[in-house]
Amino acid sequence: MSIIRTNPSELHPTPGYHHVTKVQAETLVYLAGQCPLQPSGELASGGLEGQTAQVISNILTALESAGARPEQVVRTVIYVASPDREDLSAVWTQLNASPLGPAFTTASTLLGVAQLGFPGQLVEIDVTAAL
Repeated sequence: MSIIRTNPSELHPTPGYHHVTKVQAETLVYLAGQCPLQPSGELASGGLEGQTAQVISNILTALESAGARPEQVVRTVIYVASPDREDLSAVWTQLNASPLGPAFTTASTLLGVAQLGFPGQLVEIDVTAAL
C-alpha cells in the first residue's frame, strides 16, 4: 500500500492539508459520517468544542475497529453547522491538535452548512482510509 500526498506548485498553499492524495491500496475503508453522538445515542454536550471532541473519539474508535490509523486516512470532509468562519477555524484547529490530527494532512474539505441530521448537531466528518 502506498499513499503519496502532494501540493502542486501551481496551486495555492494550504493550512496543512494536501491538494492531491494518490493511493494504491488493497483495501479502502469508508466510515459513515461520524456524528457527535455518545455510545448512549445522546448528543455530546459542550457546544462545538464538546461535539468535535466526541466526533474525534468516534472516528478513532471506528478506524481502530477497521484496523486503520489516522495516518492511513486519505480523504476527509468536515461539515460544521455554522456560517461563521471562526467556528470552522476552531474545529479545524481542534482536529489538527488531536490524536486524529494526522488524518487532516490528506485531501480535506471543510464546509459550513445550514444544518445537520440530528437536532442540535453542529459537526460531522466523513472519512476514507486506505489499508
